[in-house]
Amino acid sequence: MAKKAAGTPATVLLTTERVAHSLHPYEVSPDAPNYGALVARALGVAPERLFKTLVAEVDGALVVGVVPVTGDLDLKALAAAAGGKRAALADRAAAERSSGYVRGGISPLGQRKRLPTVIDDTASGLDLMYVSAGRRGLQVSLAPADLIRLTSAIVAPIRGAGS
Repeated sequence: MAKKAAGTPATVLLTTERVAHSLHPYEVSPDAPNYGALVARALGVAPERLFKTLVAEVDGALVVGVVPVTGDLDLKALAAAAGGKRAALADRAAAERSSGYVRGGISPLGQRKRLPTVIDDTASGLDLMYVSAGRRGLQVSLAPADLIRLTSAIVAPIRGAGS
């Protein structure tokens, strides 16, 4: 019997697609205030390189927004980028059910149900960005172009004011 590939669906996808990436484990309490900044510090990377993955509902359909941890998701901009009128953050249970990941570990890669994805345009100016690798305490670094290609993402300015 063939052994199932180890890792998360995100890391399996990256390996299968032969995408250059590195895994970065860290320890930060998921309930800590200013979580993104603490993760960036734990990894020793500039916070502008670290992105969070948020699931929102745009006109009733789930959409993934990927923004730097230094800002919030501009829901109005996300709705416009996704071709909709209204957006709100998705219910936690709906986001977890759709993605197959738990909050704090939702990756834009390898989601159970492939959703339209919008990545903030600040990623385009980076050579390397960090996103969740599909579980709490694990980030993956990769080229933004690879993330955009693998998620068939739209790139648009969806970052709101800092958090």
